[in-house]
Amino acid sequence: MTDLAVESRESPARADLTQQLRDAILGGEFAPNQRLIEADISERYDASRASVRLALLNLTSEGLVERLPNRGARVRAISVKEAIEIVEVRVGLEVLCARKAAENLTDEGAETLRSIRAGITDAVASGNLVEYARLNQEMDGLIRDYSEHETATQLLERLRAQSARHQFRLAFLPGRATQSAPEHIAIIDAILARDADAAERVTRVHLEGIVEVLRGLD
Repeated sequence: MTDLAVESRESPARADLTQQLRDAILGGEFAPNQRLIEADISERYDASRASVRLALLNLTSEGLVERLPNRGARVRAISVKEAIEIVEVRVGLEVLCARKAAENLTDEGAETLRSIRAGITDAVASGNLVEYARLNQEMDGLIRDYSEHETATQLLERLRAQSARHQFRLAFLPGRATQSAPEHIAIIDAILARDADAAERVTRVHLEGIVEVLRGLD
């Protein structure tokens, strides 16, 4: 059977394996610069070598994995400098999504955002930074969904995956949550008010603040 035939037959499984590996990398199960050995991954996820190879190629195109000449693949280590550049690129895309989300917001979407807003407030008040980080990710995903801008969403998901480790690290910096939570709430409030100009403005301020914090880590 050719690789093309395997690819066609295992397309859904391959997509699932790509997501599993992506989650494992972003969750820290594979460390930066760790080699990704096809045989080991195949055994770990009960997947064919062809599926593993294609999943690694997918993650290489996303910038999470890099191929080494004659040495296979490894988790790509992303420097603080590169993380800063990624956030700088994200600014224009996230500002666009926030504006579109404010313009497109439905009553059902508004109710969901109000729930996220309350959760963020409670998580910061209780010092539950893991929940706070999760809610931030959920909020960002909702804004992308509500924007209904597929191109910006696809680009953002790739960029955010590459800088996810640094974003997670920021969430646990002392005092960072109390600084960033009001910024997230301001974004939600602007979208709830269906004020596209305000949503654009507060989103830009928030992301520019992330750049400054990252520069302090470099």
